[in-house]
Amino acid sequence: MMHTEGIRDVIRYIRKFKGSTIVIRMDDDVVDSPLFSSHIHDLALLHETGIRIVLIPGAHEHISRVLDSYGIAWKIENTIRITSDEGMNFIKMAAFDVSNRIMTRLSAEGLTAVIGNWVRARGRGVLDGTDFGSAGFVDKIQLDSLLTALEDGFIPIIPCIGWTSTGKPYNISSTELAVATATALKAGKLFFLGSGNTISIDDFTIPESASLSPEGRLAALSVESIDEFLELNRDSGSPTLPVDKLTDLLLQARTACLGGVTRAHILDADIDGVIPAEIFSDLGSGTMIYVNNYGTFRAMTREDIPAILSLMNPFVEKGILLPRTSEELEQKAHEFVVFEIDGGIRACAALHSYPENVGEIAGLAVDEAYAHMGIGPRLMDLLLQRGKSAGFSSVFVLTTQTGDWFEKFGFKSAETGQLPRERQEKWDPKRRSRVFIKTF
Repeated sequence: MMHTEGIRDVIRYIRKFKGSTIVIRMDDDVVDSPLFSSHIHDLALLHETGIRIVLIPGAHEHISRVLDSYGIAWKIENTIRITSDEGMNFIKMAAFDVSNRIMTRLSAEGLTAVIGNWVRARGRGVLDGTDFGSAGFVDKIQLDSLLTALEDGFIPIIPCIGWTSTGKPYNISSTELAVATATALKAGKLFFLGSGNTISIDDFTIPESASLSPEGRLAALSVESIDEFLELNRDSGSPTLPVDKLTDLLLQARTACLGGVTRAHILDADIDGVIPAEIFSDLGSGTMIYVNNYGTFRAMTREDIPAILSLMNPFVEKGILLPRTSEELEQKAHEFVVFEIDGGIRACAALHSYPENVGEIAGLAVDEAYAHMGIGPRLMDLLLQRGKSAGFSSVFVLTTQTGDWFEKFGFKSAETGQLPRERQEKWDPKRRSRVFIKTF
C-alpha cells in the first residue's frame, strides 16, 4: 500500500509542478563532491518532467582558494567578503569556473545551459567606516531576458557576479542572489543545496509547532516560527551546519517566502536523491520553510472519496475501523473533515449528530507515515470544538483497540445503553466495540 501511495504521490506532484520554476542555490562544495554527477542527473530528470530550473552556483570556497593562490588579500566582515578592486578579476575567474563545471556536467546529460549576466548590481560602498570594495548587492534581475531563456528550454546559470549599468562588476552573495532571482521569477520553490545541511533533533532544539520526520529531521518550519527556532538554538549547531550559517539560510528563506516564493528548502547534498525526494513526497528529505499553507484541515468533498478509502483500508484490515463504501462516504460527506498536504489526504474523521443532542466521532484515520506530526490530536481537538459549538451535551466513540488513546482526551468508559437509540440498534455484539463518552 505504501509503495502504491508513493507512486501516486509522485504522479500528483509531477502534475502540480509541471511548468513551475525552481531556483537552486548550489554550494561549490557540491561541485567537488562524489554525488555531484548524481545531483545533476536528477536535475535532468526534473527538467524532462516540465519543471523549469535556474541554477545559482555558490563559489565561496573556490574564490578563497583562487585569491590565496594569487596572494590577494581578503577578509570577511559580517559574512561579506572584502577585497580590493584588483581581486575582482580573480573572483570572476573563480565564479565562472564553477559555473562552467556545472554547465559541462549538464551538457553530459544532454541539457542545454547558458551562463548569463542577468544581474544588475550596486556596490555596498562604505558602511560604518568599512569600505566593502568589490562587494555588491543585487539591484535588479533582468527578468525579461531570463524568462526568454527559460521559455526557450535553457537552464540558466547565474554566477555570483553582477554588473552596474556602466559595466563595473561586483561580487554578490550567492544566497542573496538566489533569493532575489526566485522572488523576481515568483518561483514555486527555492532550494539551498549544500553539504551537511541537515537540521536534526540530535543537534538542534525543535519548536513544538514544527513538523518532524520519523527519523527526527526538521521537515517543515513556518516563517512565523523561525525566530523561536533561532532563540532556542543560539548556542547550538552541528559540525557541518554551524548556527551562523543556518541563521543566514533561515533568514534568507523567510525573505524569499515573504517576497512571494511559494516555499524554500534547505537540503543536504550528502544525501543521494535529495532533490527529487524533497519535491515528490510530502515529508521530503530536507527542511521546508513555508508561510502558512502547509497542511490544512478542510471539509471533505466527493473527489476525496477514493483517497479516503485508501487511507482507511489499513485500519479496516487491522479491525480498527469498520469497512465503508463509496456510497456511504458520499452520504456522510458533509460530516467528514480531512487533513490535506499538497493535495494528498493524510487524515480524516467524521462528527455525526443524533437527535438526543449528542455527537459521534467516527472513521478517524491518520496515515501512519504522518502520525508523528500530531495530526490525530489536532483533528480530535477540532472535532471536539465543533461538538461544543454545535451545542452537543456529549460526544462518544466506539472502538475495539484504541480506547487508551481516546481517554487522553477526557473520554470515559461507558455502557452501550448510554448510546443514542439509533446507534444502539446498529451496535454489533460480535464486534463488541467499547463505548467511550466525553461530556461537555
